[in-house]
Amino acid sequence: MSLARPVFYVSDGTGITAETIGHSLLTQFDGVDFDSRRLAFVDDADKARRAAETIRQAGERAGARPLVINTIVDSHLSALLAESGALMMDVFAPFIGPMERELGIARTGRVGRAHGLVDFQAYENRINATNYALTHDDGVDVRYEDADVILVGVSRSGKTPTCLYMALHYGVRAANYPLTPDDLDYGELPKRLKPFRRKLYGLTIDPDRLAQIRQVRRPGSSYARPEQCRKEVAVAESLFRSEGIPVLNITHSSIEEIASKMLSALGIERHLY
Repeated sequence: MSLARPVFYVSDGTGITAETIGHSLLTQFDGVDFDSRRLAFVDDADKARRAAETIRQAGERAGARPLVINTIVDSHLSALLAESGALMMDVFAPFIGPMERELGIARTGRVGRAHGLVDFQAYENRINATNYALTHDDGVDVRYEDADVILVGVSRSGKTPTCLYMALHYGVRAANYPLTPDDLDYGELPKRLKPFRRKLYGLTIDPDRLAQIRQVRRPGSSYARPEQCRKEVAVAESLFRSEGIPVLNITHSSIEEIASKMLSALGIERHLY
């Protein structure tokens, strides 16, 4: 049995950019097994040589040429890395030349700018938004006046991770409200949400998937029974329709997709940090 193809995300910084782009590339190739690893802060010759040796050995063990997604700024370090014999894919190379010619200036070559602390106000906005999401989780705090968006849905429908993702990556102040059995029995929008109707966005999920998630959290409970999940989802979706609340089924969507679709639907324009 052949081993998975070795893939390395190599950077002189955090490696987040290389990994994000590399992962997007790998998902385009079905039926291929990849063994991925991030090598971060490869910022001097010794580290580059050690990284090259690590990559070379991985290729020998797998019996396949490794793939390297590279965001190292220093061309000398990239050359040392290439001694591994891997297929080198420099993320920035295709774009730097055309941009230098268009802008009429050479790149600075500064390391770590993509994820470094270069905009203090933007960073503070993200931290404040994250704190907001944490303190407004699951209806704990009902001060919704400052919210950009309030996610509504049954328990375990993805509200909390989506709120945190939007806070960390977009600086969005996102709160969430879990629809309890009492809320669903009442059949109307909870009173404390009514003043903020324009900020509401509903999340729903396939009941069978919801039952699986709840079973992990509370095994054998009535909370996790498939029939209970089907009932809650059906009533919640009916409530969203009757109240005119936009809704997204998150069963087969990533958090990135959920956030992007939601912000677009609500007309919230923010840059990805």
